[in-house]
Amino acid sequence: MAMETVQSVAARVKTALGEAWIPTIYRQHVLADRTRRYALNCPTGARYVEIIHTLLGIEVKLDGRRVSVPDLAVARYLAVFARIGAEAIAIPYDITRISRVADWMEQSWQRLLLLVEHHAGGRSLYFRARVRSCLRQWMREELKALGAGAPYPSFELTTRRR
Repeated sequence: MAMETVQSVAARVKTALGEAWIPTIYRQHVLADRTRRYALNCPTGARYVEIIHTLLGIEVKLDGRRVSVPDLAVARYLAVFARIGAEAIAIPYDITRISRVADWMEQSWQRLLLLVEHHAGGRSLYFRARVRSCLRQWMREELKALGAGAPYPSFELTTRRR
């Protein structure tokens, strides 16, 4: 049996995820509706992401840098993209949808990690880390190609009554 490469194992993980691939969820459930742009500025992915509850609200800690966020749903949503390394992303403008999308994103992320362990389980820690890194790179590229939307949501209001 020939040894598999990092890319081949990563491709099998991506195929196994199918519709649960994070850029697919992002395209179908976030970019399909009105959004606002958020600059994360994590070009290579945060190695350490933590959600912190402080007296002043909720913060997302990205490798020592703290980002203040309005609520827990936004913090969970941003944490997934920070782990991937997205520079700028779109956030659903409708705050009632953020929690549901954050659930899907977190489930997809955890499933990705489990699939990496399953498909590269007998390999070294270094090999599995390279597979995760390859998958993050692919997601970063796809997210960048999809775009982060406009800085402000568009409001289509008609002022004329008929």
